[in-house]
Parts: sequence; structure tokens; C-alpha cells
Amino acid sequence: MESRRLGRSGLNTSAIAYGNWLTHGGQVEEDAAHACVRAALDAGITTFDTADVYAGTRAESVLGRALAGQRREGLEVFTKVYWPTGPGHNDRGLSRKHVLESCHASLRRLQTDYVDLYQAHRYDPTVPLEETMTAFADLVRAGKVLYIGVSEWNAEEIAAGAALARDLGVQLISNQPQYSMLWRVIEDEVVPTSEKEGISQIVWSPLAQGVLTGKYLPGRQPPADSRGGHAEVGGSMRRFLRDDVLTAVQGLRPVAEDLGLSMAQLAIAWVLQNPNVAAAIIGATRPEQVHDNVAAAGVTLDADVLARIDEVLGDVVERDPARTARG
Repeated sequence: MESRRLGRSGLNTSAIAYGNWLTHGGQVEEDAAHACVRAALDAGITTFDTADVYAGTRAESVLGRALAGQRREGLEVFTKVYWPTGPGHNDRGLSRKHVLESCHASLRRLQTDYVDLYQAHRYDPTVPLEETMTAFADLVRAGKVLYIGVSEWNAEEIAAGAALARDLGVQLISNQPQYSMLWRVIEDEVVPTSEKEGISQIVWSPLAQGVLTGKYLPGRQPPADSRGGHAEVGGSMRRFLRDDVLTAVQGLRPVAEDLGLSMAQLAIAWVLQNPNVAAAIIGATRPEQVHDNVAAAGVTLDADVLARIDEVLGDVVERDPARTARG
């Protein structure tokens, strides 16, 4: 497994990170979740990403149990704060109260004394940025958080957060955006700003929520056992299930075949070609999905292949920077 440096820090991550947004505590039983985590560890994945809100806080607990007994120093455990985790009016957002209380709760669920990276899951315009960043800095100084990051912040928000972090003597080292062949909204503004500020991307949904695996076909109903076949598919996935998008995606199949890759491997390898991407987060419901996805680490796509991908996908690619944080 390839490792990469996260931002302008000394922290290394595995190029493929394991995330449990849609799986642990919800989509799969605990035994299956543990099997996927073991497969990730066996494949050399050391970076595990979760959030307090996933599966109503259950995902953190499942991950904590799955990683129990592992050498803590050999892992990078990431979590996030922002979305509601309870019924109270302080159970959400990036106030000092919620940031500190959520961190302590996450540590208990994850069965660890510290997290390697604590991330603001969204930008909170209702709370002064100084309050949020001071709370994060205090957690760093207390040893409960080693580094801080953000998720789905736009370029202006990232620059402001990085400046405050420097003033407070801590490092803002990462942003976690949606990024894939189909969703490139970070390229024009977020990536250049991040490069300037010494920040890397840890990207989620490199498979466009499964669409880039090629299993969804134009003109056909999604498989009943797939996420797209679920009755309550959200808008973020529906945009990828349009026939024009699905038709374009099928055009990637010969590209992958020519390279001896699965379509999933091609999609993950594509995001890892961006030098500002430190890690691509994968999820899994079965261990064999982990094994397939990790084969993308270390794959190099030459300029001709990248150009061919762009030609195949054409105008179905979303590039508007204004879509950041609404993905």
C-alpha cells in the first residue's frame, strides 16, 4: 500500500482510506463490518475515516470495536463533528460546546485516547470561526486531537481557517470533499487554495456512490440490492443515475479493460492522479470489494488515458465550484 503525506504536516496516510459512512451500524451487520475492516488491515490500509453522525453515532462504535486490539500507533483514525447527534439545540454545529462534547463522545465510542485527525464536517456560518478554531486548537493542546481538518469547505473558508489555525499555533492539514471523474468541483478553486495553504484532499465517493463501477445501466432499474435501488436514494445520488451519465460511464468500460483494471479500480486510480489528493476513501459491504479497490493504489494513468477519459465523459462532468458543500 502506497503512503502519502497529508498536507504540509508530518502525518502519513495510506493512499486508500477505509470509510464507514453508509455501512457500519446500518447497511451491514457487525460481523460483516468487522470482516471488511480486517480485509482493509490485511491489504495495508492504515487510515480509517468515520464521523459522529454516521448511523446515528453507531458507526464510530462499530469501528472502535473492529479496531480493538490493533496497535494504535500503526493506525490513523479520523472522525468529524458538525451534524446533529442529539435532540438539543447545542447538539449540532461548530460551537465550542458541541465541538468539545462531540470529541469526548467520539473518543469513548472509538475506544481511543486521541484521534489523529478531527474534521469540521461542514462550515458553520452561525458560529464565529475564531470560536471553532480555538476549540479545535484546545483539543490539540490537550492531546485529544493530533491534527485538524475540514470537509466540504470552499476556497475562501479554507483560507480563513488555515490563517486562524496558524495564529493559534496548530496545523489545518486537510479537506474532505466529494471528488470523482464525474464530480470535479474542487479543481478550479479549492485545490489551488489548498496547495497554497499546505492542505491535502482526502476525497470521498471516488466511485460517485457506486455509479463508476458500471453496475448501473441506462434505461434499466438499478439492481434491487444496490444503493441506487433503495427507495430513499438521496439527491446526491440521483444526479448520477441520469441516463446520459450512465451511458457515458459505460464508455469507460473499454478504457478500464485496455488497462487490465476493473471500472472501480480505474475510478479510484483517477482521483489518486491528482497530486493534491492524499487519500481516496472507500467503503465496502464485502471484503472482496476492499481487495478489488486497493489494487488501484500505485496505478499510474498516463496523459493519453486521462484525455481519453475526459473525451468519453464529455459534458456530464460537474465542474462548477459553487456546488462545493452541496454535494
